[in-house]
Amino acid sequence: MTYYSLEHKAPEVSFREAALRGIAPDRGLYFPKFIPRFPEKFWQSLFERDFSDVACELMSCYTEGSVPKDILEGILEATLSFEFPLVWLNDHIAVLELFHGPTMAFKDVGAAFMAGCLGYFSEDSEVKTTVLVATSGDTGGAVARGFLGVPAVEVVILYPEGMVSDIQERQLTTLGENIRALRVAGTFDDCQRMVKRAFLDPALKEKQNLTSANSINVARWLPQMLYYIKGIQQLGPAREAPVFSVPSGNFGNICAGMLAARMGMPVRHFVAATNVNDTVPRYMTDKSYAPRPAVPTLSNAMDVADPSNFIRIRELFQDRFPALSSRLTALSFDDTQTLQTIKSLYESYRYVADPHGAIGYLGLKKYLESDPEAAGIFLETAHPIKFREAVEDCLGISLQVPDQIRGLLHREKKFTSIRTYEELRENLV
Repeated sequence: MTYYSLEHKAPEVSFREAALRGIAPDRGLYFPKFIPRFPEKFWQSLFERDFSDVACELMSCYTEGSVPKDILEGILEATLSFEFPLVWLNDHIAVLELFHGPTMAFKDVGAAFMAGCLGYFSEDSEVKTTVLVATSGDTGGAVARGFLGVPAVEVVILYPEGMVSDIQERQLTTLGENIRALRVAGTFDDCQRMVKRAFLDPALKEKQNLTSANSINVARWLPQMLYYIKGIQQLGPAREAPVFSVPSGNFGNICAGMLAARMGMPVRHFVAATNVNDTVPRYMTDKSYAPRPAVPTLSNAMDVADPSNFIRIRELFQDRFPALSSRLTALSFDDTQTLQTIKSLYESYRYVADPHGAIGYLGLKKYLESDPEAAGIFLETAHPIKFREAVEDCLGISLQVPDQIRGLLHREKKFTSIRTYEELRENLV
């Protein structure tokens, strides 16, 4: 399998090179040269097979030539070491819980897979790899935990000051070892622009082997398709293909699900549910891609004004708007609606949702008004404890602190504050 740049001005590369580079020299995101289509009998057999075998068969298409099968099996075993339960709220709406990993966020999947790949690629390398990543909340913690202690890999995380929760900040500032955190006076988009600029800085390239662990990196993005397929497997053969509603910020998560659909995974429709940072919902209405400055919200992992991965979604549909709009609906909701939904989910089902999951549920409910016969699955992408103050204030309850979080609460936060790209550069050289 080879990968090409979506700017179409750089050579095709292997999975290994795409993962190590993160972004192409022409500033484009890498995209697989070929998307395999699995036959219907493969998807029918899904309900009878061990999921680890299914995952290996699917992912081997994208790592072929770079990761031997036995190594891939080991990486996937670590990646899929926790559960992704499908919890039914009523007879036609279920939630796919993706927060049972070490940092209690869906990004544990991509981070663990990428860490395994880079660890393998670095085994015989004399050059240290620096993973440079911007986070709007959960990515940083997942990447920090996934790469902690990986030999020959250093992780530098940029996060926006005052725009992540206390627990999210602790997950990326308290680990030490090969993990460093830089607190940026700005937004997530500012962090992301700094990261992209660093990749194209010739002076840094001479001294650093830089890559990214954001979902712009194929090794972070691709494995996210696996939990959609796990959701289908749990749905069982008697159910029709579902609608997936996905809380969407940088759009890597929903793009991975749409990639799985292109590979043949049965799905009725996708809903991209965003907060008031509504660049894609507006695009799906008027076909104009016009990012506005990011607005801070309760669902901070989705506070993204210019979602990097939306270009990959457009590539999946060869930028044909009618084809895209037939498969994707994009809807936005504000903080007031989010809090009302957290409360109604608890009152109706005794289900405690985090702000991102609440928006996913809102998107699904809105879509089902026009397709009431469909079964729907919304993704719960983070444990509500990560947004403890907002959820507890909304519901008037005290959340139990999970073991994954309890050990962080008394650790000292260690970070370096920066404002400009020049300060980032000084911290990397």
